[in-house]
Amino acid sequence: MARIYSFEGTVPVVHPTAFVHPDAVLIGSVDIGPGCYVGPLASLRGDFGHIELRAGCNVQDGCVLHCFPGADTVVEEDGHVGHGSVLHGCRVGRDSLIGMKSVLMDGVVVGRQAFVGAGSFVKSRFQVPERHLVAGSPAKVLRELTAEEIAWKGNGTLQYQKLAQRCLSGLRPATAATERTAPVTSAATGEPEHVTLHAYRSR
Repeated sequence: MARIYSFEGTVPVVHPTAFVHPDAVLIGSVDIGPGCYVGPLASLRGDFGHIELRAGCNVQDGCVLHCFPGADTVVEEDGHVGHGSVLHGCRVGRDSLIGMKSVLMDGVVVGRQAFVGAGSFVKSRFQVPERHLVAGSPAKVLRELTAEEIAWKGNGTLQYQKLAQRCLSGLRPATAATERTAPVTSAATGEPEHVTLHAYRSR
Protein backbone atom coordinates (compact mmCIF):
# COMPACT_ATOMS: atom_id res chain seq x y z
CA MET A 1 0.00 0.00 0.00
CA ALA A 2 1.00 3.60 -0.52
CA ARG A 3 2.73 5.88 1.95
CA ILE A 4 -0.31 6.90 4.02
CA TYR A 5 -0.17 9.79 6.47
CA SER A 6 -2.74 10.94 8.98
CA PHE A 7 -2.92 14.73 9.24
CA GLU A 8 -4.36 16.27 12.43
CA GLY A 9 -6.38 13.13 13.01
CA THR A 10 -7.74 12.73 9.46
CA VAL A 11 -6.71 9.50 7.74
CA PRO A 12 -6.96 8.81 3.99
CA VAL A 13 -9.64 6.31 2.96
CA VAL A 14 -8.89 3.76 0.21
CA HIS A 15 -11.54 1.36 -1.06
CA PRO A 16 -10.30 -2.26 -0.97
CA THR A 17 -10.79 -2.64 -4.74
CA ALA A 18 -8.62 0.40 -5.51
CA PHE A 19 -4.90 0.12 -6.24
CA VAL A 20 -2.55 2.79 -4.91
CA HIS A 21 1.09 2.24 -5.80
CA PRO A 22 3.48 1.81 -2.83
CA ASP A 23 5.45 4.85 -3.99
CA ALA A 24 2.41 7.14 -4.11
CA VAL A 25 1.70 9.45 -1.15
CA LEU A 26 -1.69 10.12 0.44
CA ILE A 27 -1.97 12.74 3.19
CA GLY A 28 -4.97 13.63 5.33
CA SER A 29 -8.40 14.20 3.79
CA VAL A 30 -8.17 11.90 0.75
CA ASP A 31 -10.86 9.48 -0.44
CA ILE A 32 -10.05 6.86 -3.11
CA GLY A 33 -13.13 5.12 -4.50
CA PRO A 34 -13.77 1.63 -5.85
CA GLY A 35 -11.64 0.37 -8.74
CA CYS A 36 -9.36 3.41 -8.88
CA TYR A 37 -5.72 3.29 -9.98
CA VAL A 38 -3.13 5.68 -8.50
CA GLY A 39 0.32 5.43 -10.08
CA PRO A 40 3.82 5.65 -8.64
CA LEU A 41 5.03 9.05 -7.37
CA ALA A 42 1.54 10.55 -7.37
CA SER A 43 0.96 12.94 -4.47
CA LEU A 44 -2.57 13.49 -3.14
CA ARG A 45 -2.22 16.00 -0.33
CA GLY A 46 -5.36 16.64 1.70
CA ASP A 47 -3.83 18.90 4.33
CA PHE A 48 -5.69 22.10 3.39
CA GLY A 49 -8.79 20.86 1.55
CA HIS A 50 -10.29 17.55 0.46
CA ILE A 51 -9.10 15.28 -2.38
CA GLU A 52 -11.57 12.78 -3.86
CA LEU A 53 -11.27 10.16 -6.59
CA ARG A 54 -14.61 8.59 -7.41
CA ALA A 55 -15.19 5.08 -8.74
CA GLY A 56 -13.09 3.90 -11.67
CA CYS A 57 -10.71 6.89 -11.85
CA ASN A 58 -7.06 6.72 -12.66
CA VAL A 59 -4.39 9.22 -11.60
CA GLN A 60 -1.15 8.27 -13.28
CA ASP A 61 2.56 8.52 -12.46
CA GLY A 62 3.83 11.79 -11.02
CA CYS A 63 0.50 13.62 -10.71
CA VAL A 64 -0.10 16.19 -7.96
CA LEU A 65 -3.55 16.85 -6.47
CA HIS A 66 -3.92 19.64 -3.91
CA CYS A 67 -6.13 22.67 -3.12
CA PHE A 68 -6.45 25.81 -1.00
CA PRO A 69 -7.99 25.63 2.50
CA GLY A 70 -11.70 24.88 2.43
CA ALA A 71 -11.65 23.77 -1.21
CA ASP A 72 -11.93 20.37 -2.88
CA THR A 73 -10.19 18.66 -5.77
CA VAL A 74 -12.53 16.04 -7.24
CA VAL A 75 -12.15 13.58 -10.10
CA GLU A 76 -15.58 12.17 -10.86
CA GLU A 77 -16.39 8.62 -11.95
CA ASP A 78 -14.18 7.17 -14.71
CA GLY A 79 -11.99 10.29 -14.82
CA HIS A 80 -8.62 9.75 -16.50
CA VAL A 81 -5.64 11.91 -15.45
CA GLY A 82 -2.48 11.52 -17.54
CA HIS A 83 1.13 11.31 -16.38
CA GLY A 84 2.58 14.33 -14.60
CA SER A 85 -0.57 16.46 -14.42
CA VAL A 86 -1.33 18.98 -11.66
CA LEU A 87 -4.89 19.44 -10.39
CA HIS A 88 -5.39 22.26 -7.88
CA GLY A 89 -8.80 23.03 -6.43
CA CYS A 90 -10.66 21.88 -9.55
CA ARG A 91 -13.32 19.36 -10.62
CA VAL A 92 -12.87 16.84 -13.43
CA GLY A 93 -16.22 15.66 -14.77
CA ARG A 94 -17.35 12.10 -15.22
CA ASP A 95 -15.62 10.14 -18.01
CA SER A 96 -13.28 13.04 -18.88
CA LEU A 97 -9.63 12.92 -19.94
CA ILE A 98 -6.83 15.16 -18.68
CA GLY A 99 -3.85 14.87 -21.03
CA MET A 100 -0.30 14.34 -19.80
CA LYS A 101 1.52 17.26 -18.14
CA SER A 102 -1.60 19.44 -17.96
CA VAL A 103 -2.19 22.00 -15.19
CA LEU A 104 -5.73 22.75 -13.98
CA MET A 105 -6.01 25.72 -11.65
CA ASP A 106 -8.46 26.63 -8.90
CA GLY A 107 -12.13 26.72 -9.78
CA VAL A 108 -11.74 24.93 -13.12
CA VAL A 109 -14.68 22.68 -13.97
CA VAL A 110 -14.19 20.08 -16.70
CA GLY A 111 -17.52 18.97 -18.15
CA ARG A 112 -18.60 15.37 -18.63
CA GLN A 113 -16.73 13.44 -21.35
CA ALA A 114 -14.45 16.40 -22.14
CA PHE A 115 -10.75 16.29 -23.06
CA VAL A 116 -7.94 18.59 -21.93
CA GLY A 117 -5.07 18.26 -24.42
CA ALA A 118 -1.62 17.21 -23.23
CA GLY A 119 0.55 20.02 -21.89
CA SER A 120 -2.35 22.46 -21.44
CA PHE A 121 -2.61 25.22 -18.85
CA VAL A 122 -6.23 25.72 -17.80
CA LYS A 123 -6.57 29.04 -15.99
CA SER A 124 -8.62 29.61 -12.84
CA ARG A 125 -12.41 29.29 -13.08
CA PHE A 126 -12.32 28.16 -16.73
CA GLN A 127 -15.34 26.04 -17.69
CA VAL A 128 -14.62 23.18 -20.11
CA PRO A 129 -17.83 22.33 -21.99
CA GLU A 130 -18.92 18.71 -21.88
CA ARG A 131 -17.86 16.57 -24.87
CA HIS A 132 -15.40 19.26 -26.09
CA LEU A 133 -11.63 19.42 -26.52
CA VAL A 134 -9.66 22.25 -24.95
CA ALA A 135 -5.91 22.72 -25.38
CA GLY A 136 -3.13 25.29 -25.23
CA SER A 137 -1.56 27.69 -22.76
CA PRO A 138 -3.88 29.20 -21.77
CA ALA A 139 -6.32 26.49 -22.86
CA LYS A 140 -9.07 27.40 -25.32
CA VAL A 141 -12.07 25.47 -26.58
CA LEU A 142 -11.10 23.94 -29.93
CA ARG A 143 -14.03 21.77 -31.01
CA GLU A 144 -16.63 19.18 -30.11
CA LEU A 145 -15.39 15.62 -29.65
CA THR A 146 -16.45 12.78 -31.93
CA ALA A 147 -18.14 9.61 -30.72
CA GLU A 148 -15.04 7.73 -31.84
CA GLU A 149 -12.77 9.84 -29.62
CA ILE A 150 -15.01 9.35 -26.61
CA ALA A 151 -15.08 5.59 -27.25
CA TRP A 152 -11.26 5.57 -27.47
CA LYS A 153 -11.05 7.33 -24.12
CA GLY A 154 -13.49 4.86 -22.59
CA ASN A 155 -11.36 1.93 -23.71
CA GLY A 156 -8.25 3.51 -22.21
CA THR A 157 -9.96 4.05 -18.87
CA LEU A 158 -11.22 0.47 -18.90
CA GLN A 159 -7.65 -0.76 -19.34
CA TYR A 160 -6.58 1.21 -16.24
CA GLN A 161 -9.50 -0.23 -14.26
CA LYS A 162 -8.32 -3.71 -15.25
CA LEU A 163 -4.73 -2.73 -14.45
CA ALA A 164 -5.79 -1.78 -10.91
CA GLN A 165 -7.10 -5.31 -10.36
CA ARG A 166 -4.05 -6.89 -11.99
CA CYS A 167 -1.74 -4.86 -9.73
CA LEU A 168 -3.66 -5.85 -6.60
CA SER A 169 -2.94 -9.49 -7.38
CA GLY A 170 0.24 -9.40 -9.45
CA LEU A 171 2.51 -6.52 -8.43
CA ARG A 172 5.24 -7.49 -5.98
CA PRO A 173 8.61 -6.04 -4.96
CA ALA A 174 11.44 -7.82 -6.76
CA THR A 175 15.18 -7.84 -7.29
CA ALA A 176 16.31 -7.12 -10.85
CA ALA A 177 17.71 -10.00 -12.88
CA THR A 178 21.15 -9.61 -14.42
CA GLU A 179 20.05 -10.83 -17.85
CA ARG A 180 16.91 -11.66 -19.79
CA THR A 181 16.43 -15.45 -19.84
CA ALA A 182 13.06 -15.62 -21.62
CA PRO A 183 11.68 -13.81 -24.67
CA VAL A 184 10.06 -10.46 -24.00
CA THR A 185 6.29 -10.88 -24.18
CA SER A 186 3.45 -8.40 -24.22
CA ALA A 187 1.64 -7.79 -20.96
CA ALA A 188 -1.63 -7.81 -22.91
CA THR A 189 -4.35 -10.07 -21.54
CA GLY A 190 -6.29 -10.65 -24.74
CA GLU A 191 -8.66 -7.77 -24.06
CA PRO A 192 -8.87 -4.80 -26.44
CA GLU A 193 -5.58 -3.00 -26.00
CA HIS A 194 -5.14 0.69 -25.36
CA VAL A 195 -3.43 2.35 -28.31
CA THR A 196 -2.85 5.89 -29.54
CA LEU A 197 -5.88 7.69 -30.98
CA HIS A 198 -4.23 7.59 -34.43
CA ALA A 199 -3.82 3.80 -34.23
CA TYR A 200 -7.36 3.40 -32.88
CA ARG A 201 -8.80 5.30 -35.86
CA SER A 202 -6.90 3.14 -38.36
CA ARG A 203 -8.27 -0.18 -37.07
